[in-house]
Order: sequence, then structure tokens, then C-alpha cells
Amino acid sequence: MRFSRVLPFALLWCAPFANADTVWLKNGDRLTGTIKLLDSKKLLLQTEYGGDMPLAWDKIKTLQRDTPILIQRGAHEQNVEAQSLKPGDDGYVVMQTQEGARTLALASITQIVSPKPFLRDLSWKGNVDVGLDYINASSADTEDYNIDFKTQARHGLWRHNATGSYNRYESDDSVSTHNYSLEYALDRFFNEKLFWQGRLEYTRDWVEELSSQRVIGTGPGYQFWDNELGAFSMTGLINQNRFEFTDGGSAEFLSANLKWDYSRNLYGQTVQFFTTGEIGRPFDGIADLTFDGEVGVRYKITNWASLNLKASQAYIGGAPGDANKTEYTAGFGITW
Repeated sequence: MRFSRVLPFALLWCAPFANADTVWLKNGDRLTGTIKLLDSKKLLLQTEYGGDMPLAWDKIKTLQRDTPILIQRGAHEQNVEAQSLKPGDDGYVVMQTQEGARTLALASITQIVSPKPFLRDLSWKGNVDVGLDYINASSADTEDYNIDFKTQARHGLWRHNATGSYNRYESDDSVSTHNYSLEYALDRFFNEKLFWQGRLEYTRDWVEELSSQRVIGTGPGYQFWDNELGAFSMTGLINQNRFEFTDGGSAEFLSANLKWDYSRNLYGQTVQFFTTGEIGRPFDGIADLTFDGEVGVRYKITNWASLNLKASQAYIGGAPGDANKTEYTAGFGITW
């Protein structure tokens, strides 16, 4: 009687671990969790007891996974979807595919990525980067603030994207930089790669001659990839732009723009390289070229905290209020 009462609770407690992946190390240890990726000779294992654990690939004896995963052998080979991975001899694993079972040497595997389903439940990711600097000295008082955020939520065929930034630099009561920008974009996917985007953007500047920019745009986009290794998408937009200047003047024009968003995780997601931006060409000649982009690196110090270093540039050529502004920032970030 007691056993029949205890058994359901025991099964319930064991359920979350029923499909856990297993990694055997050459030193005899065995670890359980979820295999997220293999890249740069680091296997990233997500565990409940230690968070994300990067493991040296050459220290692994064999491994097991009962759910599908993508395997790559060689830098120029196509990914192969394995239905499961079974433990093999020391330094080997048995890959089960639709064509049958194959024994692979672990040394021949260069990349492992968990597949993401095209239609999936709500997923949410993002980051906030903060850089603050205040110097009070006899020669000068300096205040430097930089806050950036980027968040993305997806549910089924829809993806919501929001970004924003605030920048201010003051030295001895003289403000040389003071601006903010906000952008919202909505993507509607037609298949795993192709989507259509509509977006709104507003920028306000209290220092430059170009005091505000408003952009409304729409156009097709293509998602090259989006997985544990990073993401890369490009979007072609037709934008309706409105510029307002400090002297009270304004200008409206249409432009064709190309927008990109690229990130790449390295060394078991410890380091991330990223770049985002947009380049445009106005139709009516009010400006020769517009460019707004950034490039940077994040270094993860915990599962959620990181250090970051970024460089950004905004350029508008051939229009009243020409702008060519470059900023460098370093700070602390939170990622989810």
C-alpha cells in the first residue's frame, strides 16, 4: 500500500530527467543535462545544478541524447540531423539517422546545434547594456551615460523586435552628446526563412543640427539562421523619412534601405560578436547616403551578466545638417 502511494510521486520527480542528455568524461565523471551546442571545441551542457557548463571536447569520452540534434563534420560539410545519439567506445558515439546507425569519432565532429522548430511557443530573448562614468576632478567634471536595450519575442509566425538607446556626455557643464532613439519592428514569417517587416523609428537629438528623425518602413526580409550559435538576418525596406532641424526647417523623402542584424557566439557562448545597422539611399536627392550601425563584443561572466565593448557610427551625407558621429562605449550588460 505504501509503495503504491510513493510510486506516482517518484515517477513525477523522475519525469524531468527522463529525456536528459548524458555526457561521460574521460576522467570517469558522468554529467546529465541538455546539450545545447558544440562550437570552438567547447560542448555547452545546460544543467539544473550548475547552469551552462562549457566542457572541453577532447576531455569527453562519449555521450547520449534521445532527441534530434544537428551534427556537422568538417567546416564545409552540411549539417546532418541525428534522431538520437547513443554512447560508443572511448572517443566514439553512435549516430542514429533515418538511413540507419553510424559510428562517428568524436574528433571528426566540429559542430553540434539543437534544432529550433519553425512553429514554436512564445520565446523571448534580449539584452540591456549600461555604461556609466562620472569623474569629479580639479581639472574637469565629466559625466558619461550610455544605455542600450534590445529585445525580441516570437510566437508562431510573428516576431516582435524592440530596440532603444540613450546617450549623454557632459564635461564642465558643456554637453557634447545628448540623444535617444527607439525602434519597433514586427515580422510576419511565411516560412522558416522568409518574412515581411513593418517598422517605426524615432530619434531625438538635443545637440546636433538634425534634431529629430522619424522613419516608417516596410519590406521583405530573410533569416539566414537563428540558433544557439547566433542569428543573421537581412531586410530590404522602403522608408518614409522625416527630418527636423534646429532652425525650424524640415524635410520629407523616401529611401531604399538595407538592414542587417548579425550575432555569433564563440567558445561555448562565452564570447559574442555582433553587428547591427542600416544603410540607405534617398530617392529624391535630398541626401546622398544614410548610415547607422554598430559593432561590438560581449564577454559572458555569468549565465546572465556580461561585459561589452561597442563602436557605433551615424552618418548622413549631402543633406542640411550633415552628420558624421562615432561613439565608443564599454560597460556592463544583462542578457536573457
